[in-house]
Amino acid sequence: MLHNQDSNESQADDAHSLARKTLQHDSNTGDIARSMSETTPFFAQAPRTPEITERFPDLHPPLNRTAAIAEANRCLYCFDAPCTGACPTHIDVPRFIKKIASGNLEGSAKTILDANILGASCSRACPVDVLCEGACVMHRYNKQPIEIAKLQRFAMDALHENGGSLPFSPGEDTGKSVALVGGGPASLACAAELRRHGIKAEIFDARPLPGGLNTYGVAEYKLPLAESLREIDLLAQLGVAFNFSVTVDDKILSDLEASHDAIFLGVGLGGIHQLGITGESLPGVQNALDYIADYKSGKVTAAPRRVAVIGAGNTAIDAANAAVRLGAADVHLIYRRGREQISAFAFEYEHAKQEGVKFLWHTTPIGILGADAVEALDLVTLEASSNGPSPPQARENFQLSIDLVILAIGQSTHTDFLKNGQIKLEGGHVLIDRVTGQTTNPKYFAGGDCTNGGREVVDAVADGKRAGIGIAAWLEGQRANT
Repeated sequence: MLHNQDSNESQADDAHSLARKTLQHDSNTGDIARSMSETTPFFAQAPRTPEITERFPDLHPPLNRTAAIAEANRCLYCFDAPCTGACPTHIDVPRFIKKIASGNLEGSAKTILDANILGASCSRACPVDVLCEGACVMHRYNKQPIEIAKLQRFAMDALHENGGSLPFSPGEDTGKSVALVGGGPASLACAAELRRHGIKAEIFDARPLPGGLNTYGVAEYKLPLAESLREIDLLAQLGVAFNFSVTVDDKILSDLEASHDAIFLGVGLGGIHQLGITGESLPGVQNALDYIADYKSGKVTAAPRRVAVIGAGNTAIDAANAAVRLGAADVHLIYRRGREQISAFAFEYEHAKQEGVKFLWHTTPIGILGADAVEALDLVTLEASSNGPSPPQARENFQLSIDLVILAIGQSTHTDFLKNGQIKLEGGHVLIDRVTGQTTNPKYFAGGDCTNGGREVVDAVADGKRAGIGIAAWLEGQRANT
């Protein structure tokens, strides 16, 4: 995910200068872009904070070899497997599980990677209850579904531990190059597909490390920051070039368009929406994505005693759980509707209850109180309604003493830098052909949250993969017509 453009002119000039220097370099050698990753793997650059490691152990501990083989042998290896159909990247689930059962762990991992370059991350971060495991035929027999995610992680962990390689190599050089804006799952998947087709791929991201939300935005007990980076190191084998701390604006985008044969937009979404109430600028008000990124990177290692999270999506749940694990004694999740209307998955809600998060339903903040920092929330309860909340009832006002307010009420779009009208937008989202990822401007392709409004990591990977194939086909068509 890209940061919003910094309003500070000197920082913007620095970004333009860096981009120009990078663009002047040969994308094939990528001396500037890849020098850091070549000398120091991304995995080695991950911050290690003992407090975070201790407080955020695996939510789903990995299988050992005995348990993995036993679980793999439970699989029926369906011919027309519904689990494969339920996976947006269509991993051949029966095939990789059968390879585990036969002891061929490298073959298992390479089956996964052939379909999903971020197979390790997805094994940890995917909501498998509503995807592959939710589609498992074992449900028909009132049996527990095969633990597909844990088996996938087992195979991928074995590959990493043994220094394994990707199941494919870069294709023959076509002389073509693509600039990918944003370094998250969609861009990474697109870059891998481009390299398979012999097309140079150069990623530009505003963060100091790649991975987007995989690295900075997924709860640490699901996907540790270091594990996201370990996986991305595999892309170095394909010669993907990375440029960091570059916030792409309309000027840089114009330069990229002039120096590359196609553009891929994987910019994700923008910042968290504001509440629009008094006191929102007080110290002690933070958005959920920044809060999660700060503790994952070790900038925050403790929470104040009283925390309130506004919102009820999966990100809100992750932020509330993090506050509990960071030591907050009293964590409330505040939502203007009822339990039945939350956008978080049911299993995420149950997990939050187990962590000790308290829920205030049909309640909304109307002010944040405090002199020099947050001291309390001014709240009002709302009358329950099947059609949504009714207007606040003044008689039901109350205050809740709070030290930290975390906002998680949805994200804005992040397409302001496309103000020159290069491509068509709908509601701020990039309009694409879902089969190819191509936008209304044939030179521009896109995928991930900036096109779908925010879905799962695996959906972004699927988008990026389709777009990579679509770009390769389009460039080949351009060559054939010349």
